[in-house]
Amino acid sequence: MLNILNVVTKDKTYPIYIERGIISKSAEIIKDLYSGKRIGIVSDSNVNGIYGDEFSKDLENAGFEPFTVEVEPGEKSKSLSVYERVCTKLLEGGITRSDMIIALGGGVIGDLAGFAAATLLRGVRFIQVPTSLIAQIDSSVGGKVAVNLEIGKNLIGNFYQPEAVIIDPNVLSTLEDRFFSDGMAEVIKYACIKDRELFEKLEKLNIDSVKECMDYIIMTCCSIKRDIVQIDEKDKGERMLLNFGHTFGHVVEKYFGYSKYTHGEGVGLGMVHMTRKGENMDIVAPGTSDRIQGLLERYNLPVEYPQMESKVVEDTLRLDKKSSSNDINLIMIEAIGKGYIKKIRKNNLKQFI
Repeated sequence: MLNILNVVTKDKTYPIYIERGIISKSAEIIKDLYSGKRIGIVSDSNVNGIYGDEFSKDLENAGFEPFTVEVEPGEKSKSLSVYERVCTKLLEGGITRSDMIIALGGGVIGDLAGFAAATLLRGVRFIQVPTSLIAQIDSSVGGKVAVNLEIGKNLIGNFYQPEAVIIDPNVLSTLEDRFFSDGMAEVIKYACIKDRELFEKLEKLNIDSVKECMDYIIMTCCSIKRDIVQIDEKDKGERMLLNFGHTFGHVVEKYFGYSKYTHGEGVGLGMVHMTRKGENMDIVAPGTSDRIQGLLERYNLPVEYPQMESKVVEDTLRLDKKSSSNDINLIMIEAIGKGYIKKIRKNNLKQFI
């Protein structure tokens, strides 16, 4: 069954389409949104190897002229050097400001292709076709696009809303187990900050049975994010809640060179770390961290926060995008389903490390 959520922002309204098998209908949807011919598809070698040929053929059969720019899978492709290469290949393929770019892949591809679309020729329209769980329930919605610097994650970026998001839960069947679990960390995040009922439902399921509920989970998470983005598109207040676990999660990812931990694994570790610190300060309900840890373990996610050099951790935290010159906004939860923003002075960061 086709479900459609509309995201309404100040400058644009766009649909999120959610339906099993919809990837094979993407060309029809795109034809309703775009009357031109040229389409640049940005994908990684893994996703392109599975879906690329058929996706391009469907576009050709609908009268489009697609071409593909392929990058290596993984976080290291979210770099300025890869971004430059993608932009060059898109231009060499004939992309103009009146054409369309499609991000076909997971969160890295969505961020990379979206940032290219936002900046190339001062803006080319783009569509998100997310193929990982983490992208379907989180990064493809809301218009945050970015690349990384060696000094930190997502430090060069923009807010640039897509023309549409096309989500097919069936494509998750090709995910490796680790990357399915990776996405479940973000699902757990949504439950922690906004939906106690979802959290309790996840506690009753497991890694196998949860896959049968993907339509419900994707709709629930996308609805939460849609509602938050409509209130706070530019991440000045309410939208910061979506970063629960991310502040320290990004530290973990960067510290280990974006190779030891996936993004979701880092977020999970960050959620447990922040909640434990909050319990020690009597600002989080007792037992909350144990419940979060138990749920992460249920979905095969790591829970042992790694040892890191405190000075390096503090230096990374000071670059966090949620910070000002003297303060940093940390995302906490009072209890399951109740997230809030806690502003602290940067010189008090050590109590959270």
